[in-house]
Amino acid sequence: MEIKNKTDIPSAIFCWSGGKDSSYCLYKVLQEKQYDVKYLLTTINGQAGRISMHGVREELLDRQTDAISIPVIKVRVNAGTNEEYEQLMTEALNKAKSEGITHVIFGDIFLEDLRDYREKNLAKVDMQAVFPLWKTDTGQLINDFIKGGFETITCCINDGYFTSSWVGRKIDAVFVQDLPQYVDPCGENGEYHTFCYAGPLFNKRIPFEVGEKIYKPLQISLDDTYQSSVQTKGFWYCDLIPQ
Repeated sequence: MEIKNKTDIPSAIFCWSGGKDSSYCLYKVLQEKQYDVKYLLTTINGQAGRISMHGVREELLDRQTDAISIPVIKVRVNAGTNEEYEQLMTEALNKAKSEGITHVIFGDIFLEDLRDYREKNLAKVDMQAVFPLWKTDTGQLINDFIKGGFETITCCINDGYFTSSWVGRKIDAVFVQDLPQYVDPCGENGEYHTFCYAGPLFNKRIPFEVGEKIYKPLQISLDDTYQSSVQTKGFWYCDLIPQ
């Protein structure tokens, strides 16, 4: 039977990063009308005033959510520890649960460990995780994203996979064609992150200009689907300036 009333479907929070996977996943959820998305949920670096990991200014997040017409819950992380993050997320989710929200939606595609982590944390607050893009072919996904009229730009790239020239590039057919063979088309292994500024999800474009490139060193080793180990020395960020 066709669902016609929002009261007939579960209420949900959508975990929003501001990037392409979030944008495509949220659009899919809203089109299919299986969940009533009450809020977006975004983690903010409280000291920098930017979206965690992506490095996008909070003002651009505000412009995105205004163009989507869904309010955002901001979880501000200052210490940057797992303990702080989990405590703040638990507080935010419990508040949402008190409003009758039962589901949390993620744009993850195939990282099993990350899915297990999310599901275990949500079980602690008796909420259910939803993964609408799970096990979707990432090559097909990125092509559908582009053909669907979405526009996005790389805002952070992992130097274990890319040179600095890749940050600040628009995601288009040429970008996909140029990707090294060992890079997942959607960057699902953490190869790159994006900022989505236009497309059918938004009621208006998000105007910005590309600022300076900033390098932040970090010495870690990242496992990846195609290589046994990728040596990451740091990340290149592209400062996106609201207009």
